[in-house]
Amino acid sequence: MTGPTPSRRTALRAALTVACTGLLAAAGTADARHTDRGPQGRLRIATGEPGNFYAAFGKLLADQVRLAYPRLSCQVVNSEASVANIRMLQARRAEVALALADIAWAAYGGSAPFGDRVPLRAIGRIYENYLQLAVRADAPIRTVADLAGRTVSLGAPASGGAVLGERLLRAAGLTPGADVRVRHLLLPQAARAMREGAIDALLVSGGIPMPALSALDTRRPVRLLPLADLLPRLRAGTRRSGSGLEAVTVPAGAYRGTPEVTTIGVANLLLCRPDLPSPVAAALTDVLVRHATRLVPTTALGTQFLDARSLISTGVVPLHPGAVVAYRELHG
Repeated sequence: MTGPTPSRRTALRAALTVACTGLLAAAGTADARHTDRGPQGRLRIATGEPGNFYAAFGKLLADQVRLAYPRLSCQVVNSEASVANIRMLQARRAEVALALADIAWAAYGGSAPFGDRVPLRAIGRIYENYLQLAVRADAPIRTVADLAGRTVSLGAPASGGAVLGERLLRAAGLTPGADVRVRHLLLPQAARAMREGAIDALLVSGGIPMPALSALDTRRPVRLLPLADLLPRLRAGTRRSGSGLEAVTVPAGAYRGTPEVTTIGVANLLLCRPDLPSPVAAALTDVLVRHATRLVPTTALGTQFLDARSLISTGVVPLHPGAVVAYRELHG
């Protein structure tokens, strides 16, 4: 695979167009939804830190919802990401939210970091998140185990990446806080700390390339550590139905001069509460299917976004009934 070029983004959009053809072939019967201008109300979308892929995707989604359903008032809400987003749903401070599948499944089952079961429904599985553990390119660190005695930022404390990061360290035989000094910095702070030598590694979870990581790489070259070899231990450590984790490849050149590396991917889900009105859930589903090619952030590299064939693959979190109706209308 090659680096992040306009031709790759064009190819990605073309691939998405082909992937959506099967759904759109039956979409003529769903056009009636647009004749009455659709549902109305407020739609707050809990995303992530400004500048990351959650926020970028959330903005694109809000823009497309406004165009397709002008009576829905959309607002993007920034947060610390997955864990915080699910708690925002619980507190009714958001109507829909993005979260890592692994975190969503934990919330639905009532396991850590959640104390009780959280009633959730899914609109769809949207894209693959890439776990990226970056070190300085000249550092003598080749594996996660080499972080012993060093300092690493695992991201915002209420992010899914931070939860997965602690599990990652333990899978490598390291105890967070004892063998490794752990900090929970927002991405801009972590990038600055890496640049100044205050931390030895930073973990980010998102699409590739991450703009903040690309900006860091231009000033202080970075290298990504391979993570896929820890998958068996990570999977063995979960009691949930499936780990939601899989091996994914970050292509060579995703960051300046970086070689290809195999890391860990986890799907992202677009979530809501069970009481989200069915017409709103159907409208969101309609946008995910019909506007897939317009929901790809401009920095996207690879094919991690919106595979129409896997939108309904949300694991243990059931689809919202309104989404089910929309998928049936669109796909038969």
